[in-house]
Amino acid sequence: MFRPQIKVMDCTVRDGGLMNKWQFEDDFVRAVYKACNDAHIDYMEIGYLSSESAFSRKEYGSWKFCAESDIQRVTHGIEKKIKLSAMADIGRIEYDDIPLKADSSLDMVRVACYVHQIDAAIALAHHCMEKGYEATINVMAVSTVGLRDLEEALDDLAKSRVPIIYLVDSFGAFYSEDIDTLSQKYMASLPDKTIGIHCHNNQQLAFANTIAAIINGVNYLDGSLYGIGRGAGNCPLELLLSFLKNPKFRVRPLIEVIESHIIPWHKKIDWGYFIPYMITGVLNQHPRAAMAHMESDRKEKITDFFNQVTNATDLV
Repeated sequence: MFRPQIKVMDCTVRDGGLMNKWQFEDDFVRAVYKACNDAHIDYMEIGYLSSESAFSRKEYGSWKFCAESDIQRVTHGIEKKIKLSAMADIGRIEYDDIPLKADSSLDMVRVACYVHQIDAAIALAHHCMEKGYEATINVMAVSTVGLRDLEEALDDLAKSRVPIIYLVDSFGAFYSEDIDTLSQKYMASLPDKTIGIHCHNNQQLAFANTIAAIINGVNYLDGSLYGIGRGAGNCPLELLLSFLKNPKFRVRPLIEVIESHIIPWHKKIDWGYFIPYMITGVLNQHPRAAMAHMESDRKEKITDFFNQVTNATDLV
């Protein structure tokens, strides 16, 4: 499946941090950075850009903020072969808290928004571009968006200067035919843009849906080591690289860091396939209720969770 235009983004620290408030030790982040570097991944998303007026450093780890001093500390002494990215959520970052690219190790800022925030997202992405960064807009929770609203959003994005637009299956609700339809719609509506894909794995379809996107011409692909990410997690990066058949990629460094650093975390936090995450995916719901259930002392009471979110009715 070799296509030279394809770029791969590792989301291990950024999306995985949603499960532990980004409380990763420096050794973990450094090991992931080195592995992605050695594997010749194109981008590593090292965390979020957030304002400290919105989030407390007493509660959240360094990678909720991605201060330059923190990035320098974990990357020092490693030859940089990979671009670094951070995500910025609309309403959670002030423009003045984004440094100039000349003063930052970051190469890209990915602006995450919901469909009703498109105007604000475009303005923030343009601001980041003017500061020297590459930029994307990641439109979240598209599975909940009506056709008219989506078409209006895509029309606004088409008029923007933002070169990369992401299709995001935030709730892991899509099937491959949905990805076929939406990929083609994005590409038809945004002929001058590059389209990306970010899939969650609630129904064990993140890898399959990423493949469907590739087949339809999507060229920016997200994944994470061992699928670590919010709730059910993401498309496993090691699977994705093995599929792509690009001779530049090396899978062994990923396997090594999964063994040494990711699997130990899997013993502490529950991401991946669990019935509560499956249920929210099938119902096209945000996984927050499933995450709360999994963090409770009743996480094995999966029938109770089913009854809670479905009012004891069947899914079909």
